[in-house]
Amino acid sequence: VQLQASGGGLVQAGGSLRLSCAASGRTFSRYAMGWFRQAPGKNREFVAGILWSSGSAYYTDSVKGRFTISKGDNAKNAVDLQMNNLKPEDTAVYYCAARTYSGSIYSTENYAYWGQGTQVTVSS
Repeated sequence: VQLQASGGGLVQAGGSLRLSCAASGRTFSRYAMGWFRQAPGKNREFVAGILWSSGSAYYTDSVKGRFTISKGDNAKNAVDLQMNNLKPEDTAVYYCAARTYSGSIYSTENYAYWGQGTQVTVSS
């Protein structure tokens, strides 16, 4: 299974970006998809997650009201992250991940597959 994240870039504060994560390779049972981010010198942290069967979405407090996670292109088994009103503190490498069994979607330890990461830089 390969996850390919795309859509990162450089944007001014207040701007928007849309990240996409496409899955390829063998089929797998998907319980949830998540987006995480890691800023320099910091641990990787949960940003947003979506339960695949119900579509229920979850967010870390700092992005609520600004970011939206959704299922993307069905043909690519994709998950998207729409990021609006970006702030300099959102600057990080963003990773998509997939988990195959139930449980907390907030922990990095519960995800079996990870994408390569895409850089998001927000200038002030």
